[in-house]
Amino acid sequence: MQFALAETDLLQAYADMSVTRGIDDIERSLIRHSHDHPPVRDLNRESDRRRTFPQQVADALVRAVGSWAFLGIQVVLSGAWVTVNFLALTDRWDPIPFPLLNLVIGFEVVLGIVIALMAVNRTADRERLRAQSEFEMHVKLEEELRAVMTHLEVQDEVLLEIIQRLDHNERELRRLTRRLGIEERAG
Repeated sequence: MQFALAETDLLQAYADMSVTRGIDDIERSLIRHSHDHPPVRDLNRESDRRRTFPQQVADALVRAVGSWAFLGIQVVLSGAWVTVNFLALTDRWDPIPFPLLNLVIGFEVVLGIVIALMAVNRTADRERLRAQSEFEMHVKLEEELRAVMTHLEVQDEVLLEIIQRLDHNERELRRLTRRLGIEERAG
């Protein structure tokens, strides 16, 4: 009985050593992933920082001209202009068909178009920044996905190696127990 107990301890020590060596081998084969890409940028803040004073004024004018308040003011002023000129019994500064009003409105239209085009150019610049950022993000995602896939492939290999070692150790343990005449216990 003493002999069988010593053999069992010996077999357990051998199995522990084998498992420890296997774990050390596996730890050495693991991939360590590092994030070496630049941080994500806030494009709105970056674009706003790049704006010059004239661009800021143009953006403010575009917001004002493109509002319902501006449209309401234009309608009221144009109506007042026509009414005052039409009702003036003397000294009409802009007689019918109101050429001066047409000139003022034409000037506003040209100014509005130029301001709108400046806003469109700024929007195009912002979209180019956004497209560049999305490209960089997709490159980062592709790198991360490649790293994850590589890590999963290595894990698959490590798991197969663990299974093979466990199978080998189990076969070796059974061979040794048969050789030493130790009965396997069920359970």
